[in-house]
Amino acid sequence: MSKVRPPKLPAALPWLNTPTPISLTNLKGRVVLLDFWTYGCINCINLLPTLKAIEHRYGGALTIIGIHAGKFSTEQCFESIRHAIAKHNITHPVIVDIDLQLWQAYAIKAWPTLVFIDPDGYIVKQVVGERDLNFLSAIIDPLLPQSPTQSPSLTQTLQPQSALSYPTGIDAHGHQLFIADTGHHRIVITGLDGKFQTTVGQGTPGLKNGHFAETQFNQPHGLLWDSILQQLYVADTGNHCLRQVDFSTQTVTTLAGNGDQNRAIFPHCGLTTQTPLNAPWDVVKIDQVLYIAMAGAHQIWTLDLATGHLATYLGTGAEDCVDGDRTVAAFAQPSSLATDGQHLYVADSETSCIRQVHLGKHPTVETLCGSGALFDFGDRDGIGDAVRLQHPLGLTLGTANHLWITDTYNHKLKRLDLVTRNCQTVSTSDQLSEPTDLSCNGELLFITDTNHHRVHAHPVR
Repeated sequence: MSKVRPPKLPAALPWLNTPTPISLTNLKGRVVLLDFWTYGCINCINLLPTLKAIEHRYGGALTIIGIHAGKFSTEQCFESIRHAIAKHNITHPVIVDIDLQLWQAYAIKAWPTLVFIDPDGYIVKQVVGERDLNFLSAIIDPLLPQSPTQSPSLTQTLQPQSALSYPTGIDAHGHQLFIADTGHHRIVITGLDGKFQTTVGQGTPGLKNGHFAETQFNQPHGLLWDSILQQLYVADTGNHCLRQVDFSTQTVTTLAGNGDQNRAIFPHCGLTTQTPLNAPWDVVKIDQVLYIAMAGAHQIWTLDLATGHLATYLGTGAEDCVDGDRTVAAFAQPSSLATDGQHLYVADSETSCIRQVHLGKHPTVETLCGSGALFDFGDRDGIGDAVRLQHPLGLTLGTANHLWITDTYNHKLKRLDLVTRNCQTVSTSDQLSEPTDLSCNGELLFITDTNHHRVHAHPVR
């Protein structure tokens, strides 16, 4: 593309991770990389480690500025964005793009989009979507100045000091709670009364197997306890892996994935640790088969525990809400799974709807509630396609044909009648802040109240 001057970054907009707004004029003599993102987008989240590596590689010769252009209404709230920055340990400056001012000024069309500005202050390239370190370095290297200007000062958003940090996945079994302490990169086990029992993981991000105290996770999410085998399955999202925690030997192993992100979105297959995954978010088990919500690929995958065979089960790879059989069915960032053994229930977060998979030799998908459109969201109780949710992330089955839902960006708990498809609000937003997951032990629902850094107990009624 031809060189053009970039629109100014308004000082009047809210800024995070910097004591004062930053002017592009003052960054002349350096390469500037603008990252247009929104925190609920899995592609944006997947790109963050690459941006961290870019910062490390180029140091003072490059400045990254995040421009948070929220899709959902909750993603446009300053406090929600502050939490997202802390949750993902983002250290570069971030502008809150209220009313999408910069999105429109830069003519951005999709998340994420990267805008490259050379040391003379001209836009030289825009790149849409996820890209790896080598791809981005090939753009940056020819732009590097011989004598870069001084880097702007930063003030990083502080991580919370609490027992839990942005907990997400949870599974309640017997007298125990298994909690994905996502911000601390570990698994916490407590009693139903919340009393601490043990932890799994060092508490620092990484991919390391071994004994409980030495192993490492990276932003784990979905959890599944197998009471027969005394094992916990962990969707280790940041590592693009599925991990297995064996409580009889007190060890952790990698069950599937190799630590690399799988960038192929078309349906394919392979063997356990030989096949990379793409942001696995949740897992359920039926007989000897694990069903995996592969959020980054917009698909459902299966892992046959008897053979070690991994395969795309449903989802063309298109980010969409399309009902039907394997040839056409599409999801948009599936983030939670629940099952009754005959059906699979899916929280399809980017389309703000709940899907149902009829399992069997010829599986089919249908939408239970929500319109299924990528930009059609809200907060409205009702029946079927009249319902409006906002980025739901958690599901669990209750009694009497009820499916409980964490309507995450509406900060609410909702209940869907699987017979009538009537979806109703159960608890209001003054109790919860971006609840992510939930689990039912028959009498109580245990909800990860993520931005409050706690687990909330709610009676089943």
